[in-house]
Amino acid sequence: MRPPVVDAHVHFWDPAELHYPWLEGVPSLGRAFLPSDYGAATGAIPIARVVFVECNCRPEEAWREVAFVERLARAEPRLAGIVAFANLADCETIDRELDALAACRTIKGIRHNIQGQPAGFCRQRAFVEGVRQVGRRELVFDLCATHDQLHEVADLVRDCPDTRFVLDHCGKPAIRDRCFEPWSAGLARLAAHENVCCKLSGLLTEAAERWCAEDLLPYATRVVECFGTERVLYGSDWPVLTLAGDYRDWYGFTEHFTQGWSAPDRSRFYGDNAARVYGL
Repeated sequence: MRPPVVDAHVHFWDPAELHYPWLEGVPSLGRAFLPSDYGAATGAIPIARVVFVECNCRPEEAWREVAFVERLARAEPRLAGIVAFANLADCETIDRELDALAACRTIKGIRHNIQGQPAGFCRQRAFVEGVRQVGRRELVFDLCATHDQLHEVADLVRDCPDTRFVLDHCGKPAIRDRCFEPWSAGLARLAAHENVCCKLSGLLTEAAERWCAEDLLPYATRVVECFGTERVLYGSDWPVLTLAGDYRDWYGFTEHFTQGWSAPDRSRFYGDNAARVYGL
């Protein structure tokens, strides 16, 4: 029997509502992706709840994005939580912004991408203090960083022991380049901190279109070796995953990967861990 799924990493966007500058370089994603599209993509897969993760719209539109997703949630009851954007590097506004975000019951976490930022970005005093403030408001901080940034991310986590972290997309290993180190060592260093969990997500995109299960298995296996089944969350990264496959491809890979697990471990991976971490 397939356990019910909490998809801990889903995006919805509509370029007619908000501006997403990064979509200009990805024409196949440059249209609306809404809950109805997600329903069509997932089909009979037993999706019980989803967590929406901010979509890197223009920073000044972040509150409009929250309002947009809350409107979607009124028609899609499975939409159970929001990971919203906040500009943690702006020390003049971050307290007010986090207070307002924390007051929204649907907001469970905060994300300010480290990916794409210059070296040292997440080590700035203002950013570190912003991440600490996220923890003080009992919100989760989603870590979106690439494999070559994990050493700095580990230092950030060390300096924020009271903040709960979720690493997105396994730290974005360079699968298409067949690079395992230093990603593996960086992952282990992060996992040594008990306040960090990891989403098993994003691997299709990192492997690119010609992926096969054998390409992904070493990376997925390493994630579970480092974090254990109690700190790994299922996530799809839909619709970004459509750059390399479809939803059934990814879910099918995770079913194959977890087929030898116990029923409690599969239940934790597919839903219980995400519900606990995000307080759904």
